[in-house]
Amino acid sequence: MLPPALKRYAWLSIAAALATILLKGWAWWLTGSVGLLSDALESFVNLAGAMMALAMLSLASQPADDNHAHGHGKAEYFSSAFEGLLIFLAAVGIAYTAIERLLNPQPLEAVGVGLGVSVAASIINLITSRILMDVGHRYKSIALEADAHHLMTDVWTSVGVIVGVGLVWASGWLWLDPVIALLVALNIVWTGWQLLQRSAAGLMDVSIPEADIRAIEDILDRYRRQELEFHALRTRQAGTRAFISFHLLVPGRWSVQQGHDWSERIEADIRQAIPYAHITTHLEPKEDPLSLADQHLDR
Repeated sequence: MLPPALKRYAWLSIAAALATILLKGWAWWLTGSVGLLSDALESFVNLAGAMMALAMLSLASQPADDNHAHGHGKAEYFSSAFEGLLIFLAAVGIAYTAIERLLNPQPLEAVGVGLGVSVAASIINLITSRILMDVGHRYKSIALEADAHHLMTDVWTSVGVIVGVGLVWASGWLWLDPVIALLVALNIVWTGWQLLQRSAAGLMDVSIPEADIRAIEDILDRYRRQELEFHALRTRQAGTRAFISFHLLVPGRWSVQQGHDWSERIEADIRQAIPYAHITTHLEPKEDPLSLADQHLDR
């Protein structure tokens, strides 16, 4: 179950999106720049993504029940997939507007003030993105990480638009404004594709990160010096939770209590290395040939 406090960071993202919509919309109204308009449209995507993240974080924070014995953690993947889809739709809208302006160029107005307003909006997104990324990494929340990546893309998009509009202002090349908007559209399509890929991987029970698997292997290697053996290590990631299972082979002469005690020690060490891990161990006597019959489960 997710820490309830994570939802307040989704509210932070919603507040940032509303603020940047107002600021970027004002910058577009002042200048008439299609590049700044594309930047403002992407902020609407940020708002929709943040609202979806809040909804899915609320669902993921619910405890396990009779119909969801493993909890609701995978709900976060729907949030990141939804945000990836929104990014694609925003890119289409930006590209359409840019092509129309490319065919019918228009002069820009009040560029200095408009760029100043856009810079203020970008600073809000930058600060919010860094906060969400830090919290997302700490709690392994893909919904917050997806929101942070999207906001960071928005920051770089804004930088490109601001530089481009400044060049249009200085050079008078009106065609440069819609061309920059098209480049913005291509850039955010890449971000959307990455979010969709990551969401699909999570829904398909992708294994936990390689670094975490190595940490588990290191722990198991330490216990192999205590007459213990292991196989059939399998992992999967479901939102913030990692699911880990393996078979623990102990000397057949041990009592059930001895095997259980060692299993508890190993699980405690793994949980210390990988927070929010759900661990299942299967105890087997290592002298019994049948204990090795399921080695095909090894990955």
